[in-house]
Amino acid sequence: MDKLKRVLSGQDAEEPGPLAEVVDASSLSWSTRLKGFIACFALGVLCSILGSCLLWVPRKGLILFAVFYTLGNILSLGSTIFLMGPMRQLKRMFEPTRLIATIVMLLCLILTLCSAFWWHNKGLALIFCVLQFFALAWYSISYIPFARDAVKKCFAVCLS
Repeated sequence: MDKLKRVLSGQDAEEPGPLAEVVDASSLSWSTRLKGFIACFALGVLCSILGSCLLWVPRKGLILFAVFYTLGNILSLGSTIFLMGPMRQLKRMFEPTRLIATIVMLLCLILTLCSAFWWHNKGLALIFCVLQFFALAWYSISYIPFARDAVKKCFAVCLS
């Protein structure tokens, strides 16, 4: 663990690594931030699983699914705030390389809740949940170098 922290913080490199930037962004200790990240992410996963279980409840199941699934995604997304800090997270979310993915993802989160609460349209809620999944996946892989290119090439090969 110490070796990983040294490498990520840039102590074993010439320029500061991502961990050094994260450490500067928060007054919480590394272990506290890591525990916060794990707890928030675990709650997000739990809400998503609970939402999937509630899908089968008569009448309100799809709405409960949409709400808990969206809440789970928001918590999972918010968990990274513990690692980076809120301002750094927002700055990274709206960088040009992930701007469209961020907007689509946030729009899907909002539209899922609108279709569940205001429009009372279960079909739209389900469609937006599916779109939410793909938008969040596309947004998430934007943080992995060359992952989007690899996914695009994989689909190109599969479709040709």
